This record gives sequence, C-alpha cells and structure tokens, in this order.
Amino acid sequence: MPELKICGVTEVDFARYAAERQVDYLGLIFAESSPRFIDCATAGQIARAVRAVGNKTKLVGVFTTQSLNRIKEIASSVKLDVIQLHGEYSKYEVESIKALGYEVWALYCGKEILGDATLIDGRRGNESKLADWKLATRLKGENRRVILAGSIGLDNIAEAIDTGADIIDVSSSIESSPGRKNREAFDKFLAAFAAASQ
Repeated sequence: MPELKICGVTEVDFARYAAERQVDYLGLIFAESSPRFIDCATAGQIARAVRAVGNKTKLVGVFTTQSLNRIKEIASSVKLDVIQLHGEYSKYEVESIKALGYEVWALYCGKEILGDATLIDGRRGNESKLADWKLATRLKGENRRVILAGSIGLDNIAEAIDTGADIIDVSSSIESSPGRKNREAFDKFLAAFAAASQ
C-alpha cells in the first residue's frame, strides 16, 4: 500500500484533522510564488498541532529557489521531517541537507537522480497537469523510491496507485480554492485511496 501526502496545507485546523486520520505526510509550501505559500509562523502553528496529535504524520517542507542556508533555517525553525526540493539543486546541496538528518525528496529533472526519493510531478508553474506516469513506473523498476504528483483525484487514483509509486501526492483535487482544503472532498478521497490500495 502506498503512502499518502496532502500538499499545500495552509490551515491549522485541517492539518490537525488530516493528522487525526493518520495521513502519512503533510506538505508545507515555502515558495512565495505559490498560492499555497505559508510563512514560518503559520508553519510552526501547523507543526505544533500535528505533533500534538501524536501519531506518524510527518511534515514536508517544499522549496523551489531558496538558498541552502534559508532552507536549513526554516527546517530547523519548523522542525520539518522531510525536505522536498521542487527545483534544480546540486548534489552538494542535497548532501548538505541530508547530513543534518533530514530525508530529502528531489524533483526529477532528467539528470542524475538525487535525494532519498524522486518526485514525478506534472505541475507547470501554478497549473496542475498529469505527470509522466510511465516514468514513475520505469523508475520503480529501477528500485527508486517514487513520489507521484499532479492532478490526481477520485477519477484516477486507482491508476495512479497502479504505477507502483511509493507515495501519492494530492493537493488541488481536494480544495475549495488554492490552499483551502475541503474536508468532504478529502474524506471522499481518503476512502477511495484506501479502497484502491487494497
């Protein structure tokens, strides 16, 4: 059964709600260009709410163009579990973050695969599209750990899981508007995810 990541979480109440339902990962976006951007103060509130639930939910910080020092600063302040590099970062930068004890996920850019897991995403700017699912399956065949993101919803969750991806990453399909997650849509997706994972 794959794990589930809900990305672009901006609200404390929803973060707590998702953690209570034992979602594996919650993504916090620190890219200011994103409509789902949150600042460190809000991220800290979310982190405290999630930790208070006391289960396995981990926090993923999503970064695009921030400097290595800024990433380290935010990760330490919020106490992130995973750093997701949604941009082109060097092997040195990835290894520097890993050396601090963080798990690192890196966007597949068609070059050397870096990090502990590879993100396959269809997003272009702020527009979500289907990713290259055949690529996800191919990388799984090479024993890579794969996160699959991009326009995954109720209509294609079973097919997304069939790619073999280790983590399914969902955001816009469970939103009322960018950054505002809809609990009813989330609950329906969670049920479909569980059913398709059997």
